[in-house]
Amino acid sequence: LDTVAAQILCETLEIDDLSLVEVRSDTVSGAMAGSTTASRGTFQLGNAVIDAGRALAQAVEQTPGGLAALAGREFQGRYESTGTQADGEPGHVRSHVSYSFATHLAILDDAGAVTRVVAAHDAGRVMNPLLCEGQVEGGVAMGLGYALSERLPLEGGRLQSVKLAALGMPKPLDMPEVEVILIQGHDPEGPYGAKGVGEIGCIPTAAAVANAFYRFDGRARRRLPLDKPKREQQ
Repeated sequence: LDTVAAQILCETLEIDDLSLVEVRSDTVSGAMAGSTTASRGTFQLGNAVIDAGRALAQAVEQTPGGLAALAGREFQGRYESTGTQADGEPGHVRSHVSYSFATHLAILDDAGAVTRVVAAHDAGRVMNPLLCEGQVEGGVAMGLGYALSERLPLEGGRLQSVKLAALGMPKPLDMPEVEVILIQGHDPEGPYGAKGVGEIGCIPTAAAVANAFYRFDGRARRRLPLDKPKREQQ
């Protein structure tokens, strides 16, 4: 988010480069609010940065001495979403202000192991292709963990292990090939047309693997992690 916010500010100020010192919010200086994370992060933070950047640009234009004369001043930006509401026929509602779409395809080998995942994502205007692709790849890794290996064993309501290594999270060498396809568009409410790609990177993956397993052995699986498929001997 930090990199994208800087890029959005540069776009707003119409400059090629800007030296920024990022100061993260804390419980002293930060307002009471939800975290600036997930799919809403780019959407809401980006729009707020545009608002602040426009205020700064106007001040620079109106101030003799330009930017240097504004040293020490603060410029704040604000963005409030328009909310979500039913739109159209039942079943076609806009449930989130930053709404994206994705299709994931899981490809198995002859033994039923996942060897490749193709993730096609509606991403609006992609501000930083490398970071966007990495975000989706990380989401796919999370989704494969849910699908194949991660467990959170409880006994009497207590965790049986508190070690991350025992929870089955996939390691880099466990990952199959991942192909990310970014389908660019323009969100009319997003910052310069961008959308967030937070949760959507991991949501479709387990379902894609479950459907691939079903196509492999004809058995529907209803629980995660999924049982590995075994093709019956002919």
